Amino acid sequence: MKSDRMLSILLLLQTRGRVPATELAERLEVSVRTIFRDVDALSSAGVPVYAERGRNGGIALLPGYRTDVTGLTADEARALFVLVTERAHADLGLGRAIGSALRKVMAALPPPHRDAAALTRRRILVDPVRWRSGPRAAADLGVLQDAVFTDRRLRLRYRHGRDDREASYTVDPYGLVDKAGVWYLVADHRAQPQLFRADRILAASVADEPVRRREGAELADVWDTLRRRIDDLPTGVDVVVAVRRASLRRFLSIYHADLTAPPPPGADPGADSGPERMEFRLRFRSLGAARPLLAFGADVEVLSPEELREELTRVAAETTALYSGERPG
Repeated sequence: MKSDRMLSILLLLQTRGRVPATELAERLEVSVRTIFRDVDALSSAGVPVYAERGRNGGIALLPGYRTDVTGLTADEARALFVLVTERAHADLGLGRAIGSALRKVMAALPPPHRDAAALTRRRILVDPVRWRSGPRAAADLGVLQDAVFTDRRLRLRYRHGRDDREASYTVDPYGLVDKAGVWYLVADHRAQPQLFRADRILAASVADEPVRRREGAELADVWDTLRRRIDDLPTGVDVVVAVRRASLRRFLSIYHADLTAPPPPGADPGADSGPERMEFRLRFRSLGAARPLLAFGADVEVLSPEELREELTRVAAETTALYSGERPG
């Protein structure tokens, strides 16, 4: 563990330059005293590392010092080759670069780890796009990347999804995030964090002014704040349904994540016997989000709330009227 930590310190100093001891301690989850002991050990091993005290001090390497690090463990080598599909890299214009980079990394791996890394690449694939998510407008990420990497402000013409309202913004970008196959621009608007779906940006241009990010704010932290705003939205509608056993397996495969209470005893879809109908408690963000329950027909009955029963009755009546009317010859 100590050798891994010292290697991490060396890599951080090599990529970041001067780093405060408190930051190193926080990132490596040890005390500041431990960091200074590790720095002494690195110095004793011949690494030109030194500490500067004071307000702007920190730990740093002598200018020009570099080291080639090839001591990857087997798990670290495998981790490099667990990749997402090429779609995300292609969106960023890096589709060819990822293949070339992996070939170079493979060549640099210690020989004992190459077979395991190659096998991982063939056997493990992460595809972040949800099934049947539908076609989406292609997002032009070129201008957004330009602003992100040159630390410039962005001027946007943006279409909001709820009401198709268009608005103009001048924003301070932190970076881009691919969430389940959808690209988002994470930026401040008037010093407040905002999310902008890239495929809803109608026009974008890089401004001449430098970006004005909040001091100390990083992309990962701002994204976490915005993500929590969505994930922690107050839950809307508690629903109780009765499910016919014949549709139990399909119902649970779709709505398992929406259950607010454990399934009742005997709710195993593979059981040979049990009650014909079983009650389940679910939670939806809105009445509209519960409409797909109609796809089960009479196999799923909403017992409460009454507002949802009335909503589904109305939708079912409209559907019945549509299909029972005379159709054009």
